[in-house]
Amino acid sequence: MDPSVIRAMARWPNVPAVYGWLSLDRRGRWCLQGEPVIHRGAIEFMNRNYACTDAGQWHFQNGPQRVFVDLDYTPWIYFLDGSRNIVDQAGEPVSDLRGTWLDEEGNLLLLGERGIGLMCDRDLQLVSDDLRFADDAICDEGCIADLIEGGVLSATRRIFFKWGNERIELKTLLRARVAEQFGFDPRPRAADGDV
Repeated sequence: MDPSVIRAMARWPNVPAVYGWLSLDRRGRWCLQGEPVIHRGAIEFMNRNYACTDAGQWHFQNGPQRVFVDLDYTPWIYFLDGSRNIVDQAGEPVSDLRGTWLDEEGNLLLLGERGIGLMCDRDLQLVSDDLRFADDAICDEGCIADLIEGGVLSATRRIFFKWGNERIELKTLLRARVAEQFGFDPRPRAADGDV
């Protein structure tokens, strides 16, 4: 977090939080009341001051005020950079990939050291060749569809996400269970009695 934000939090500790105004969309864009934020400086400030409460509620710390974030899917959105490294929407690289999942819609979820994130749909085609069988054969679209549908293939042939020198088994997960499994609140709201 920015030092100026930390100082503001100490100086004004009881500023009411804001809910329902800011969101993070499926392509890693900050949106204010549904409209994308386009000012580069504002985006960088939000990225540097993005944090999570112990209750799994993600927020942007705007000086002394917490602006809670509605998540279109996950708290992190992952991309490939020009060198095929995985980075999050704040531009931070993923150095420790801990798990991979496909949901029933074909979305690819990755668990990095900062948390669970959705691979941006723009990069799905680029990573499709990284989905491999144990014998290193590329998994085609039909195999992926079978995995999503829970067909015979998922029980007989495991699929891996090949990332650098690692091979991480690809699992399936229902979208409705992602927030619960990874401990985040996609729609934070004030508790009764909070101002």
